[in-house]
Amino acid sequence: MDLDAAMLSRIQFAFTISFHIIFPAITIGLATAIAIWEGMWLKTRNPVYFQLAKFWIKPFAITFGMGVVSGIVLSYEFGTNFSKFSELVGPVLGPLLAYEVLTAFFLEAGFLGIMLFGWQRVGEKLHYFATCVVAFGTWVSSFWIIAANSWMHTPAGHKIVEGRFEVESWMEVIFNPSMPYRLVHMLLAAMLTATFLIGGVSAWYLRKNRDVAFARKGLSMALWAALVLAPLQVIVGDFHGLNVKEHQPIKVAAMEGIWPETETGAPLLLFAIPDMENETNHFEVKVPKVASLILTHSLDGEIQGLKSVPPEDRPYVPLIFFSFRIMVGLGMLMVAAAVWGLWLRRKHPQFESKPFLLLMNLMIPTGVICTLAGWYVAEVGRQPWVVHGLVRTMDIVTPLPAERVLFSLTLFVVTYSTLLLVYLYFMAKLVRKGPPDLARLEQHMLDVNAPSFALEWVKKLQREVVED
Repeated sequence: MDLDAAMLSRIQFAFTISFHIIFPAITIGLATAIAIWEGMWLKTRNPVYFQLAKFWIKPFAITFGMGVVSGIVLSYEFGTNFSKFSELVGPVLGPLLAYEVLTAFFLEAGFLGIMLFGWQRVGEKLHYFATCVVAFGTWVSSFWIIAANSWMHTPAGHKIVEGRFEVESWMEVIFNPSMPYRLVHMLLAAMLTATFLIGGVSAWYLRKNRDVAFARKGLSMALWAALVLAPLQVIVGDFHGLNVKEHQPIKVAAMEGIWPETETGAPLLLFAIPDMENETNHFEVKVPKVASLILTHSLDGEIQGLKSVPPEDRPYVPLIFFSFRIMVGLGMLMVAAAVWGLWLRRKHPQFESKPFLLLMNLMIPTGVICTLAGWYVAEVGRQPWVVHGLVRTMDIVTPLPAERVLFSLTLFVVTYSTLLLVYLYFMAKLVRKGPPDLARLEQHMLDVNAPSFALEWVKKLQREVVED
């Protein structure tokens, strides 16, 4: 692999977008969870739901801020490192990204302040409305970003005039063939990321035997969510795979490590080391015919292989091959953890089983790892095309001096690594601090001269806890 300016620019963009995607994945799920807890608090008046919402709103705020900061850089990179990209596809992707700002970002920005700081300053229902709007905004943001990204994978509804893309049908552009599958797959990934973050942190409190009521409720709800979301993600992943096979068969061939032009009854490779130079795999561990069964729903189904296209039209196979197995392997572990939790739930010992609590601790980062692995499968698998079958990535790279790109890449690595350490430090600090104590919350109300109805609200909560 030659580290020229083009390759360095691609590595830099891959690094920055990999860093960025972590934070939206967490905030989408956390915002939804907070809206659910706040709604449950208003309906049941169980103070534990209030504690859950109050506790997780701070990690949400920090993560949201990191997502905004890291996302701004990406738009600048289009101009500096991939200057021809905007010129070619700007009429299609520009409005989609503008819609994301006009709808989702303004919603989030407009109501985020009320959500974060309005607990004692506005009524309960207005605060809940603000929380729901912020959560809805994260979903709307995902819709526009995934629509734009999916169009680059399965372009539709456009025409090419003098080398530039122009829109013929916005409906076809937005709802391009892969968009629904990608959107559902990504939203489920975000929900699972937050689910295992919440479940893992709750399990940590239980292992430390502190804030037990708070932790039990958090872990219990996370396990119910995982029991629904993890198997659903497997089903959606299957449909998504069939869609990829139809529109990007070479990506599927790289995922499965299939080299012949076509292969019937293709085996499922549990492990192998793909060799792009010799166009083969080494050390294969395979299950006969299962890849064909999964991808064609037939044991003798035919799958297009990598050799059906010239080498210059193939993606980098090893990264896709191993990323896909990491994503699937951790996804199956999520399903197993959810089923184990259901089995343990019969007499509520899931809150006492040390091996299970330790497993949930260790699974805190699995959602993030799965999201990154899936993103590599999707985006590296699209190469060498930036717009599948129409525009090559190498054709849009800005001819910059390699040393200049290397300098900016190094700067990003150092800056983002520092930011990540600071983020993890504050997240760990919030977790160690724990959920808000109701007596402390009452004192906080007195310190800020909160309205009398807010103070009465906290006193009522304390009475409910004592009675409970």
